[in-house]
Amino acid sequence: MRGIVAERRRAGRVGAVGRPVVVRLCAIALVVAPLGGCYVMQAANGQADVLSRSRPVEQVLTDPGTPEATRRRLEVAVEAREFAERELGLPAGGNYTRYADLGRPYAVWNVVATPEFSLAPRHWCYPVAGCVTYRGYFPERDARRYADGLTAAGDDTLVEGVAAYSTLGHFDDPLLNTMLGWSDARLAGTVFHELAHRRLYVPGDSAFNEGYASVVEAAGLRKWFEHRGDTAGLEAWLESRRRRAQFLALLAGTAAELRELYARPLDPESMRVEKNRLFGELKYGYTQLRASWGGWAGYDAWFARPLDNADLASIGTYDDCVPGLERELAAAGSLEAFHVRAEALSRMDRAARHRAVCSTTRG
Repeated sequence: MRGIVAERRRAGRVGAVGRPVVVRLCAIALVVAPLGGCYVMQAANGQADVLSRSRPVEQVLTDPGTPEATRRRLEVAVEAREFAERELGLPAGGNYTRYADLGRPYAVWNVVATPEFSLAPRHWCYPVAGCVTYRGYFPERDARRYADGLTAAGDDTLVEGVAAYSTLGHFDDPLLNTMLGWSDARLAGTVFHELAHRRLYVPGDSAFNEGYASVVEAAGLRKWFEHRGDTAGLEAWLESRRRRAQFLALLAGTAAELRELYARPLDPESMRVEKNRLFGELKYGYTQLRASWGGWAGYDAWFARPLDNADLASIGTYDDCVPGLERELAAAGSLEAFHVRAEALSRMDRAARHRAVCSTTRG
């Protein structure tokens, strides 16, 4: 997730971006002004700063000052972008043709929140994206300040760093230094995932959007490994998917127990005691699962922090609709046919769409 300094400019120098971008940022700011001036300005300034720091990938690749490790990662990303457009039916447009070093480990920080005794995430609504289950900030301090307010009001909250995001076609998204510390598979998969959002996005349905992009990402990676003839890479990626499936199953068991708990007529203090017990059992369950992996420690950081409802809600947003959409992909028989089916689902009423492909109606 690190990179080199490709070009440093002061944060907020909107003028360095170029007039068309400034006009579009101002237009978006005017549309979303009812959401609150401070929030809008941090979003506009943050996006402007990202774009102002970017320069063409070709320029970075030919720059003799570019470290070899950075050059290698960018070459993989360029390969993935071209593959996505040529083989996966994803519209790359001008995305990922530029590179920006943000000088930080994450691009944005998302706030996720739930009531103290519920796994249903809070929603925030925007004119372009619709209602989503997170609130994003470019400055980490602003995200933590907002989360602190929600925590003080009684919510369970989570502030999580996000290394990549999509502007859904409103801008040409650059490659970021925050993406370059990943494996080839994760880097290519992220390119596929974010370009999938560019092809299909349903305002107000985070679970479906993330499920669709995740299924496209996985199908794309299978094709990508096969195209490269990388059998070892494919097997390593499949093993990581098996571990993730076990991780998700562990979380799903705890989530089911929590929902049952929250439906019981207990007083708040008794509810908290039982809630803490279940999260403690979740952590113990992970130690057993980790042992079965021979000590592989990929989820240690996730379990090292205090866990609450917001952690489970954040994972659920990405995975609730994946099993149903994977069935749709299998039935479609090809990725292009799956795109068509997903687009048909996107035109359905949200409740009907979730009954068809999502494990729950949350998110």
